[in-house]
Amino acid sequence: MSDESIPYIDIHAHLNFAAYDTDRQAVLDRMRAAGVYAINVGTQASTSQIAVDMADQHEHLFAIIGLHPIHTDASYHDTDEIGQEGIAFTSRGEVFDSAYYRALAAHSRVVGIGETGLDYYRTSPDSLEKQKAAFHAQIALALECDLPLMLHIRPSQKSYDAYDDVLEILKPYKEIHGDRLRGNVHFFAGTPEIAQAFIGLGFYISFTGVITFASGFKELVKAVPLDRIMSETDCPYVTPEPYRGIRNEPTYVIEVVKRIALWKECSETEVKRTLYENACRLFKIGGRNQTPSTKI
Repeated sequence: MSDESIPYIDIHAHLNFAAYDTDRQAVLDRMRAAGVYAINVGTQASTSQIAVDMADQHEHLFAIIGLHPIHTDASYHDTDEIGQEGIAFTSRGEVFDSAYYRALAAHSRVVGIGETGLDYYRTSPDSLEKQKAAFHAQIALALECDLPLMLHIRPSQKSYDAYDDVLEILKPYKEIHGDRLRGNVHFFAGTPEIAQAFIGLGFYISFTGVITFASGFKELVKAVPLDRIMSETDCPYVTPEPYRGIRNEPTYVIEVVKRIALWKECSETEVKRTLYENACRLFKIGGRNQTPSTKI
């Protein structure tokens, strides 16, 4: 693949969310024009199904399926995610149904399980136990299906507690299953030491557009080896500079790549190639799935 044909890749997007219901095709068209691939990530049963359906219809999209930790119990109602009709869902939450997600995982365009993990930002002792149960179930499914995990980890304010707890949960699985346990830590905002601990367990570290406007990320990005970094938008959230103030979309992952290249003192082309190769390696794009066409 020539340098010109290497795609940018957004490994954590939510084009499956209601925020794109009115202009989703226009967003997809902009991705094609810019040479951007994306992995849509599910957060519960319906958004996981939509992610699979979209990947089935568009050769520059892939899907990850799973249950977000905040949706295991009554949760914040985000209209960008599930629209006004989702109020009933967020008032009750979802019990992880392994059979349902196992059937979705059989689709060739599904490249991972998640987003799953622990979220301590809005939680209670009861909801934490539900989060942990769903997390263990999704780890088990990922191992069964030989798929990587997409981890969501959000600690308490001014703390790294959720990162520490996720590491403790993962370590016994690593001891038993070795390299079959692998994945990506999405929207990473920990320390270089925490990043290295996840890398030691076989995980990659991904950065969002927040690195273009928030302080404290330069040394963190510089500390993580380039062959363990991935780029993401987490769209429709955390729009990078220079697009702050409008809804995010996968095309803006280019700004994340530019910032990583700046801080790594590498060319944008080198970073784009390495990040694409990282994504292919972890998510087996071109292995379990058909190799994406460069003509998107």
